[in-house]
Amino acid sequence: MTKRLDTGTAHSARMYDYLLGGKDNFGADRELADQYLSLYPHGRTAALENRAFMRRVVDWLTSDIGLRQFLDIGTGIPTSPNVHEIAQGIAPRSRVVYVDNDPLVLAHARALLVSRPEGATDYLDADARDPERILAEASRTLDFGRPVVLMLVSLLHFLTDADDPYAKVARLVSALAPGSFLVISHGTYETLEPAQAGRFKALNAASPVPFQPRDTREVGRFFDGLDLVEPGIVPVAAWRDGDREEPRPPADQVAYYGAVARIP
Repeated sequence: MTKRLDTGTAHSARMYDYLLGGKDNFGADRELADQYLSLYPHGRTAALENRAFMRRVVDWLTSDIGLRQFLDIGTGIPTSPNVHEIAQGIAPRSRVVYVDNDPLVLAHARALLVSRPEGATDYLDADARDPERILAEASRTLDFGRPVVLMLVSLLHFLTDADDPYAKVARLVSALAPGSFLVISHGTYETLEPAQAGRFKALNAASPVPFQPRDTREVGRFFDGLDLVEPGIVPVAAWRDGDREEPRPPADQVAYYGAVARIP
């Protein structure tokens, strides 16, 4: 049964699209996003830096490490370049599976996330809280006997402690072959002034979109037992940005941590 598109309630994927300057969002999404922007005017900078982090990671893992399989959970509304465009632009045989649970994302993904003929892309309409289903359906496209890049970019802060996110991530990681990689970016209040963080907490308490930021230690728990890649857990704008020409925005303007780890 097809899920109904609820345009009257804000959704994280459509809010993110709005912050990135996209047009695939509705009044409820823009209204809530604007409330956040009123408290944190750097929200668009943070979203753009988070997207740039994703691009650098995929480029590095494809070009330098030689990975050819990607499982992107919480992909959001397609915004070019997407993971498969980056990976297949380097290695045309790359295979990518996208996962999200919003009907608008599904419609756009089916229309836009088209693979090169040498490789493959697939889209799963599934929830990040259901790793068993994700793994079972992704196995149609990905070979879990070989290394896979598990991408959880701007996703885990939408899972509260009640969702048991650490167990969900651990289950996904347990299915990956040695030499696979885990990629995470995660919202944080740790880079904000305490008063600003307090205002965010008040807005989150009344928001229809669950949001749980985490500090460095809490983000680090997702990587327990894995080999963190240098420079470790850092603001996304600072992750391997050595080729950057423009000045890097300061940490208080990019309230996202990013990190990559190898699965031994």
